[in-house]
Amino acid sequence: MAHDHDHHDHRHQDTHTHTHTHAHTDIDWAEMAEHLESQAELFAPLYDDVLSWLGEEVTEPGLVVDAGSGPGVVSCLFAEAFPGARVLAVDGSAPLLDRARARAERLGVADRFDVLAGELPVVLDQLEYPADLLWAGHSLHHLGDQRAALTAFGERLAPGGTLAILEGGLPSRFLPRDIGIGRPGLQARLDAVQEEWFEQMRTELPGSVTEAEDWPALLNSAGLKHTRSRSFLIDLPAPASDRARAYATEMLSRFRDTVGDGLDADDRATLDRLLDPADPASVHRRSDVFVLGARTVHTAVRPR
Repeated sequence: MAHDHDHHDHRHQDTHTHTHTHAHTDIDWAEMAEHLESQAELFAPLYDDVLSWLGEEVTEPGLVVDAGSGPGVVSCLFAEAFPGARVLAVDGSAPLLDRARARAERLGVADRFDVLAGELPVVLDQLEYPADLLWAGHSLHHLGDQRAALTAFGERLAPGGTLAILEGGLPSRFLPRDIGIGRPGLQARLDAVQEEWFEQMRTELPGSVTEAEDWPALLNSAGLKHTRSRSFLIDLPAPASDRARAYATEMLSRFRDTVGDGLDADDRATLDRLLDPADPASVHRRSDVFVLGARTVHTAVRPR
């Protein structure tokens, strides 16, 4: 499981913000490596804000664990934000961890950066010592039993250590409500079919347990205290940079591939026009493309 994605964009993002290339719900994270990296890099200003907020509570951590790190963009941001910390990137995909290690070397933090391959949460049993900060960015919702996973995460914390999960927020928007072609409100209808896809993905996970997504209550149930929640904005207004435009284009393309069949014929036709580089109304050429979204972080502390 990686985290640097956005299929069900607001639930996924950065992280495996989770995208898929197939109509079914299996995700080939290694295949998504470049997408995960470019997305997390685009969202770096948001993550910088998150890390500043976390730094108000987490001071001079010795070990930071990124659970579901993907290609390590955010892991490396943690290494830069906490220069005295060791950072451990944990993921089920060895190819993504290879990219994480290479990124750490490029950024000059490899001397205090390690990787651990294995499935969450059981792989965390291999930690040599407990974490002062454990970050799970859009990785928890890829685990069947989220309540049990939070308990396992909490058990890997040092007394006084912080668990921070990135879950929820708002779906990203790339276009105005009325784009001049098709029926207004296309992205709201895309949200609806993505919700169905997300629910199917959750249902098909091994050991899937339905859980009300009251994250502070779930953190409390894991024995953690002092919950905090805050949402962070990504606001890249039109006219979009090349990177923001490429992200919007890739996200809409992935939506077309994964959930397009859930749209009516008119909306599919509109989406096809938006994705046709030769069409003047496409996201490749329009002046009104932007990226706007919100990501919510919930934290809690293991009692001393």
